[in-house]
Amino acid sequence: MNPDFWRERRVFVTGHSGFKGTWLSKWLSMLGATVTGYSLPENDVRDLDRLRDAMAAAKPEIVFHLAAQALVRTSYDDPMTTFTTNLNGTVNLLEALRGTPSARAAILITSDKCYANDGGDRPFREEDRLGGPDPYSASKACAELAIEAYRRSFLDAAGVRVISVRAGNVIGGGDVSRDRLVPDLVRAFRAGKRARIRSIEATRPWQFVLDALHGYLLIAERAAAGENLPGAFNFGPSEQSSRTVRWLADVMAERWGEGAAWEAIDEAGVHEAPTLALDSARARRFLGWEPLLDGAGAVTWTADWYKSGEDLTTTQIERYMEMIPQ
Repeated sequence: MNPDFWRERRVFVTGHSGFKGTWLSKWLSMLGATVTGYSLPENDVRDLDRLRDAMAAAKPEIVFHLAAQALVRTSYDDPMTTFTTNLNGTVNLLEALRGTPSARAAILITSDKCYANDGGDRPFREEDRLGGPDPYSASKACAELAIEAYRRSFLDAAGVRVISVRAGNVIGGGDVSRDRLVPDLVRAFRAGKRARIRSIEATRPWQFVLDALHGYLLIAERAAAGENLPGAFNFGPSEQSSRTVRWLADVMAERWGEGAAWEAIDEAGVHEAPTLALDSARARRFLGWEPLLDGAGAVTWTADWYKSGEDLTTTQIERYMEMIPQ
């Protein structure tokens, strides 16, 4: 990673006020980039005219697209919003890119859940089949197809390098989403109640938010420099860091202390895959990327952020940057 690359670089970030978007925008600002954010409630990626106008005014060299309806269970309650945000919003972003001559690279964040999960144990590779039985997964698979179509039909020829990135089960401070494991644990712990957790034996590729964002920044640097990179990348932890929901809840409660505890609930309803893992060999080979925090480290940094009572985002970014090999 080259911090000098980002100094005074014009960057456009959709979803900049969300969980990952907040961390990314803060990191970019610390690196000296000029960041333009685009998020609800004022700005909706489903509004193509507004998005075009915002990008035209910002004249970005690099675009990060993070705006999304990001919750699986919410997608069952409101599939229409899920598809219009995740698919139509992505198409609008791609369409706006066509009219942004300043753009050199665009990194579009989808999800590890874009893969057709058959319940097997093998980590997913970028060339695996896309799909999903729930509206969220299907919407992300559809977004991937749209990205590929725009890349091949329009944006490669226009000199805009477009790359999709797939990461999931990202944890870290500042996530306040409902029906997501870490925020649900934190809310219960702060209230002195037992957290109620479902699917405790499900295995997920937990990783700290800065590990995923480090990969996004590396890709943007290389793509903007004109390197011939593949069109999609996975970012996930080592296979050893893919652990169960039970494991994460135990480690989080132990780090929290103060009698923090949880209980398992048997909640029938929506489909949830029992296992999910990513093969990140492509990111290691092309980018030299490696996660710098193991699973326990990711949970520790996350618990410390929430427990401190302060916003540790800047502190943890500075600490993380010191860990990056030079």
